[in-house]
Amino acid sequence: MAEVLLFHHVQGLTDGVRAFADDLREAGHTVHTPDLFEGRTFASLEQGMGFARETGFGTLRERGVAAAEGLRPDLVYAGFSFGVTIAQQLAQKRPGARGAILMHSCIPVTEFGDSWPDGVPVQIHGKEGDEFFDEDLPAARELVKSASSAELFVYPGDQHLFTDASLDAFDAQASELLRERVHTFLSSV
Repeated sequence: MAEVLLFHHVQGLTDGVRAFADDLREAGHTVHTPDLFEGRTFASLEQGMGFARETGFGTLRERGVAAAEGLRPDLVYAGFSFGVTIAQQLAQKRPGARGAILMHSCIPVTEFGDSWPDGVPVQIHGKEGDEFFDEDLPAARELVKSASSAELFVYPGDQHLFTDASLDAFDAQASELLRERVHTFLSSV
């Protein structure tokens, strides 16, 4: 079983993020869900982005990196949207990563180094019509080409946070397929 450090999206550690983590726990994985927003959740992306800007993206990323410090290094780093920025940074820069799961976002590899680390498998998930993921799709395709073990899954539709059952953007069918793929990934790392 894998140990996962899962970072929430910009609307906070919502019930939907908690449910996703609980699903992984039920399969036997250890899942850590640090609350980078200190208990705050937001009803919209705009409100969450406002809080993140006010707090400072750098400050929030530092909280995420600090959450990893007390944990063993051989983790799978996972994130939803904003949380991908931290998960990807840790997967690329912290030695010992077992894998990365990047949902709803992907940052250019060069943001955190010269290349994706050898031997670190990665999965990337997003919707084909999601305006935010569409911006990240070139980076996702480049990462898949450059990594030795990488998968990119693009789902039909335009919802951004489609995996969060507590939000209006939730897509049960796409979310279930994503979960199946994540379970398969975690059983292989």
